[in-house]
This record gives sequence, structure tokens and C-alpha cells, in this order.
Amino acid sequence: MAPNVLMVFPRFNPNSFWSLQAACDLWGARCPAPPLGLITLAALLPTTWNIRLVNRNAEELTPADFEWADMVMTGGMLPQRPDTLVLIDMCRQRGKPVAVGGPDATSVPEIYERANFLVLGEAEGIIDKFIEAWSGGAREGRFQAEKFKVDVTKSPIPRFDLLKPEHYLYIGVQFSRGCPFNCEFCDIIELYGRVPRSKTNAQMLAELDALYQTGYRGHVDFVDDNLIGNKKALKIFLPALRDWQRERGYPFKFSTEASINLADDAQLLQMMRDANFFLVFVGIESPDTDTLVSAQKKQNTRRSLAESVHRIYHAGMFVTAGFIVGFDTEKANVAEGMIDCIEATSIPWCMVGLLTALPNTQLTRRLEKEGRLLTDVWTDEADQCTAGLNFMTRRPRHEVLADYKAVLQRVYDPAVFFARVRFVGRELRRPNHGTGPGSLKGRLKDLKVLGRVMWRMTVRRPDLRRHFWSTFIECARQNPAALEYVVMMMVVYLHLGTFAQFVISELDQRIERERQPDWLAALRRERLQVA
Repeated sequence: MAPNVLMVFPRFNPNSFWSLQAACDLWGARCPAPPLGLITLAALLPTTWNIRLVNRNAEELTPADFEWADMVMTGGMLPQRPDTLVLIDMCRQRGKPVAVGGPDATSVPEIYERANFLVLGEAEGIIDKFIEAWSGGAREGRFQAEKFKVDVTKSPIPRFDLLKPEHYLYIGVQFSRGCPFNCEFCDIIELYGRVPRSKTNAQMLAELDALYQTGYRGHVDFVDDNLIGNKKALKIFLPALRDWQRERGYPFKFSTEASINLADDAQLLQMMRDANFFLVFVGIESPDTDTLVSAQKKQNTRRSLAESVHRIYHAGMFVTAGFIVGFDTEKANVAEGMIDCIEATSIPWCMVGLLTALPNTQLTRRLEKEGRLLTDVWTDEADQCTAGLNFMTRRPRHEVLADYKAVLQRVYDPAVFFARVRFVGRELRRPNHGTGPGSLKGRLKDLKVLGRVMWRMTVRRPDLRRHFWSTFIECARQNPAALEYVVMMMVVYLHLGTFAQFVISELDQRIERERQPDWLAALRRERLQVA
């Protein structure tokens, strides 16, 4: 008899830069994005198997779900580790076999040894052996895909039908895996390799067709860790994507992640503009050349970061960016340099975090060799904003934390943040693709959301009223095509500004603690007592 498979997506840390809680609340969503990995895995399972998906970030996992299931499949990223371990225990208590996979289990399988099954690596490369074992009666096992060998052109169309789109701000798809660069702190190249593997045009358009046929319209994120890692394949795909969009009246607007050298390729920028990309996340990390070279991120050197970002604005895409504090090569003026860089690039939405040695990276291996990892006190910490620096720093720790605090205080000061938004509102050159074939119901929802935004920004947050209206009116008058995206950035501030204050309060406690010469010994005693 065909088994009942309960797929469970674990909870993320709720206090996270990426939770975007205020935006979710305003839009009526429950969390930012659905589990693309699990719905792709679902498509790899036999069509006769019965599948139920529960996203713990959006809905409750009930006793009835467990009672229905013959098997539970789960797993995710490092920030989901605590809840994944909770799920394993829940399954064990109920006598339900649980299979765990995903990037964190692949990086540190020893942490998940209580699971009945470990399915490690890219699912397309190993799932057939797991299915064979289960069908043959096995209820324990470990399955390891060969690294970097999966042919993504064989990856199936994800099971979008398993999703409840109203739960999400956007839905993800994937074009390629891997990144050609070699950043020391990055785990992507350890998981997926440095030779990007891309899907075919027909395959990618079939995925978008499947999503389109569900009735979904709006924001679609290409979850690639570097969309432009294989420029040749991307330049073959983007004209086909443009034509697909044009034929359907541009039902989707796209976001993605790419390296900053995107700005060097005018043809590629134009192709992305034509396909209706509106947002690109880039990893800037640091404006300091010595730090970038030391971290093996040379692609960010020998350029004006401000000019590069502004070229992306002029192509119709706004930029969000990652910055990191805590590198060995940092100088005492790191905060000043980072603030100047953020102001010069005018990037409103900046993910500023503390350097964290992620499992199975070059950085972790180096620090381990140098005897600087603090694995005994940072074992389960996962948030790079409040619990980074899981190693002994070269500079005094309290100075690193003070610099980090200074950056957050400055860049998320309301007047400074909204000034950057106004700059983007002036510079963003959005294409005229029309309003898309949205339904009347969808447009009414947009108007309701705008009304809620105005209420939150002017009545519930009177401290933001002046900043909101000056930004809204200026953009509406000078560049109305950018207004939707300017409002989007202002909405995000409701989360980012609040989250920055939360992080700053946590930093105050850490700075005071780590200023003491015996802080590490005291922390070890504290953790020992908790254990």
C-alpha cells in the first residue's frame, strides 16, 4: 500500500532579519516564502505516494497529522536546526519513522543521528535509493549523494499544488546551483560546488507555467545563490523568459541574488530589466579591500561599489545587500567605512551581521586549525545578528561588537534610512511593462494593503509620519513608476527598524559581558549549569 508521507518544514528563529514580520502582517501573509526544497522533493517521490505538507512557520502541526502519517520527512537550514531536532523527538515519541535532509544535515549529519533516515546531499542524486530501501521494508538508513554530480536538468517541476499561496509574500523557483567564486566564509560552494549547473529553458518555463496555472500572480524569487554564476546559460534563458512574460502580460516580477559584477555587464542588466526583475541581493560584506582579499572575495575589489550599485538602479532593479563585521583584517575604523559605503551606495535594505563560522566552510576549517573556534559555547547558536562571532576574534570582542552596534544605530536611524529610500526613488528606472493581468480582487487587496501601510506609518508610528509622507509624495511626483517599490522598502523598515533595536539591546548586554577579562570562562560555567 502506498505510504502517507508527512512533509514538515521546521520553524525558523522568530527573531531574525529575514522574518519580515511587519511586511507579512500588512500583506496578510504568515511567513515570507514556502519550502521550495520540500515541494521539489515531493515531485521526486512516486506519484502513488500520498503527500501532505505542513509549514511550521505558517500553520500548526496537529496530532491528526502524525496519526495520518506512515513517515515524516523534514530538514532545513542552520536557523531551523533547533526545531528540526524537536521534530525528530516528536516523531520518535510517536513511533513515526523520520527522514531528515537539507543543507544543515548535509553539513553536520552527526547532529541529526537520532533520525531514522539521513538523506544527505542533493535529493535528485540519492532519492531513488531511499525509495527502494523504504519500499523494501527498511526503516533505518543513511543515504549520501555524490557531491556536485546532480544533473539539474533532470530535476522535476516542484509540487506547487501542495502550497497555500495566501500564506506567503512570494514563491521561489531555482534556475541554477553553485557559485564560481571562493569566499572563505561561504557554505554554498561546499554544498553545491563552484561549477554552476543550470536548468534548460524548456524546463524552467515549464516550472513557471505550472506556477502560473495555479492562479498565482506577483513576486517570484529566483533562489539561486548567484543567478549570474553561469552567465552564458543565463543569457540564453533570459530572452525566453522575456518572451514568456510578454505573452502573458507580465504576470510575475522577479527578485534574485547575484554577485556585484552583474553591474559590469550592460547586456545582462538590460536582459534582466526586460524580463521584469525588480530586486537583486548582493553580498558586499565589507568596503575594505584588505578584508575582501583576505576573505577571497576579490570580485568586489577594483571597483567603485557606489557606481556599481547605481548602475543596477538605473537598470530598474533596487539592491539589498549583506555586510559583515568581525573579519580578522578589520581596522578600528570599520564602522565608519561601512556606514560611508552604505550611504554612498544608498542601499536602504542592508543585512548587517556578525561574522559566523558556518559548518563545513574554509573559514571554520582554518579557525579550527588555529584553535579559535568556540564550539563548546556556541554549539546551537544560529543567528548571525545576535549570536555571531563563534570564534576568538583578533581584535577585542567588545570593540567588534561596539562597531557593529554603531553601524546598526546609524543606518537604521529613521531619517537616514528614509533619505536612502528617497534616493532610490529618484534613481530607479523601472520599465513600463504595464500593470499585469491582476484580477480585480488582487488590485483591491493592493489598495487595502496601501491603506494599512499608511495607517501604520502615520497613526501607529507618528515618529515615521514625516519621513513616510515626504518620501511617498516626492516619489509620486518625480518617479511614479518606482512608487510601488519605494513603498515596499518603507514597509520593510517596520521590521528592520524594530529588529535593529532588538539587536542593539542584545549587543549592549554582550558588550558589557565581553568587556570583562574572564567573560569566556564565565560563559562556559553558565552553559555548563544550563546543560
